This record gives sequence, structure tokens and C-alpha cells, in this order.
Amino acid sequence: MIRLEGVEKTYRTRRGDLVPAVDDVTLVIGENEFVTLVGPSGCGKSTLLKLVAGLTPVSGGSIRVRDTLVREPFPDVGIVFQHPVLLPWRTVLDNVLFSADMLGLDLQRYRTRALELLALSGLGGFETRLPRELSGGMQQRVAICRALLPDPSLLLMDEPFGALDALTREEMGFELLRIWEARRKTILFVTHSIPEAILLADKVVVMTPRPGRLARVIAIDLPRPRTVELEFDAKFKAHSDEVRGLIFASRRARGDGR
Repeated sequence: MIRLEGVEKTYRTRRGDLVPAVDDVTLVIGENEFVTLVGPSGCGKSTLLKLVAGLTPVSGGSIRVRDTLVREPFPDVGIVFQHPVLLPWRTVLDNVLFSADMLGLDLQRYRTRALELLALSGLGGFETRLPRELSGGMQQRVAICRALLPDPSLLLMDEPFGALDALTREEMGFELLRIWEARRKTILFVTHSIPEAILLADKVVVMTPRPGRLARVIAIDLPRPRTVELEFDAKFKAHSDEVRGLIFASRRARGDGR
């Protein structure tokens, strides 16, 4: 589904200095895989997501989605950010329909699908509410429905639960898994949370401090559907220790931690 080969990204500051953000990333993500990206702050996780989305060009290497070279934003992708970014004057239903509106799709046709997605995400009955009448978790569900509405085969999520409290974050993680089980997509999900990365994923991609490189790709051999009890499983702890060890080892190598 996604193939990154030797991907590099370097930014130029206003003073003209070159700042490497991502360096020599080679990665293959399969059809309908749920892959999480985890690593220390500033390691290039969000940058990598923007590169895959075509929101910013690579400085070196290549990215292909379904064998098509990514050079610019493309329609077959949904993006969910840390904050839901809903339009405050539009109802829940109209916010979900916004993605179809921007793509010039038949709104009457997609209205039925929007209602189905809202029901699937537990928001049935809230279609006419405004964003200010919803909790943070409910607003993020609306944002996920909006991204899913055009039925993209690829879903990119940049710390979508980072602004939520711990209990809501856990609830949203399982909600996302439930939606993913019902409507399989390829998902690339950025997070700072090691337990979240393991609980959601088929594979966890661990990145080094900036410039972000791949420290390791870890296959998560835990049964699905995932449950909260898995966090007490010995395999879960082993995966968690491995990810944490990689992150702290790379920080020590850079002199960023004890």
C-alpha cells in the first residue's frame, strides 16, 4: 500500500541553515495494516505523515502509494489531526459532510453514508448538534467520520487523541479499532504513547531522535480484537519494554537522557 525508499526531509530556516528532520527512511506498509509511529518529541513522526500525505515534498528518496509516486496531495486519503478542527457554525452532520463538499461529491448521496458513520461511532442522535455542545472525545469522533466519509483506502492520524484525558483517550482508541474492524483501511497513526502504539497496531515503527531514522519495526503478535486486559499480558509488556528500551537507548546515545 505504502512504500518509502530512502526518504529524507530537510528544512531551511529563515537564516538559511539546513535542518534535517527525516533521514534515510525505508518502510513498507501493507494493505489494511494498522501501523503506529512512536519516538521522542521532534523525531520527525508528524513530518513523515505529511510527506506520505503529499502535504510537503521529500528532499530525497521516494514515496509511493499503490505504486503511484507521491508528489502532491491526493484524494484517496483521510487525515485526522490532534485537534478536530470542526467548523463551529456547522452541525455535526454538516461537519462530516464538509469533506465531500470540498471534493465536489454528491452531498445527497453521501448524506446517507455520513449518517451511517455517525451511528457506527456512537454519535447517532447528535447529527443536529453544534461542536460546542459535544465533549472533546465526541468532537474527535466527528473528525474521524469526516475523514472516513469519502471512503479513502488510507487514513493518516497525527496524535488524534493527544489532547484528550487518559480515560477518554483509551475509549477513543478502542472506538477507532471497532470502526477499523468494520471498515478496514490502511492506517498510519502517530502517537507519543507506547501502550497506545502497541494496543492499536499490527506493526510499531520506532524512530530515533532527530533526524528521524528507523530504529526498528516491531510486529505486534497480539490477538484481535484487542481488549484492555491485553495490557497485562506478558507479550504486551515485552513489546512495551522493547519499544521503551529503543527510545531511551537512542536518547542516551544523543545525550538527551539519563
